[in-house]
Amino acid sequence: MTLRVALVQTRTPATHAGALAHIAPLVRAAAAGGASLIVTPEGSNILEKDREKLLPRLTLLAEDPAVNGLRALAAELGVWLVIGSALVRREDGQAANREVLVAPDGAITATYDKLHMFDVNLPTGETARESATYTPGDQAVIAEAAGATLGLTICYDMRFPAIYRALAIAGAKIMTIPAAFTRPTGAAHWEVLLRARAIETGSFVLAAAQGGFHEDGRGTWGHSMVVAPWGEVIARLEDDEPGVLFADLDLTLVDRARAAIPVLTNARAFTGPKTAT
Repeated sequence: MTLRVALVQTRTPATHAGALAHIAPLVRAAAAGGASLIVTPEGSNILEKDREKLLPRLTLLAEDPAVNGLRALAAELGVWLVIGSALVRREDGQAANREVLVAPDGAITATYDKLHMFDVNLPTGETARESATYTPGDQAVIAEAAGATLGLTICYDMRFPAIYRALAIAGAKIMTIPAAFTRPTGAAHWEVLLRARAIETGSFVLAAAQGGFHEDGRGTWGHSMVVAPWGEVIARLEDDEPGVLFADLDLTLVDRARAAIPVLTNARAFTGPKTAT
């Protein structure tokens, strides 16, 4: 089975209305190019790094104007749409960084709340404390879309291989890794981490990214890419400009890669490590 996918690379504004106006033409272009599965980046509905400005703007997922606009667009175009993440308010009043799978009729069929919070002190002096704004999820998620099984993850998750192994063992053949990667870490780690996650699970990786310098002052890396199960990059954007990236996925390559190097079944339980004496 061959599946045509499209990754949408954005430079999301700091308002819901601005975000929807920015992303909708790109989603339309993706559908016009024949994609039946379209993936957008992390923070597709709004990006504002000042939490005092952001938090009052967040709504419940069902009330989010950008999400609802994208749901209507998916239904109009008849495509599967992975909203790489929407920044939303939870029922308990906390905030979540939530990936949303939308079916061709506009229904939400799966959601995933980002497990790993980006709490870092980079060598450049840049710091981030995602946990100060968002409550992490506690559940890995797989979902069916466009005839394939997806493993849903977000950005910083890519640094934690265990979640991808669990998703692959559960049946995922395509890993979605939408992101808003920083420019320093993007230059150093973006490609190598994505290729590693593909190789060690024998899966396709779809990494739709934010790119460029945003209204809120942040800079993101861009360079969206698709990685095949053997680890080769089969499609990429070479810059941080908004755009659409297409790829045709031969899903038989997943079984071929996993049969050639069966790491999902060869792994052994172990104890330790112990301290040598």
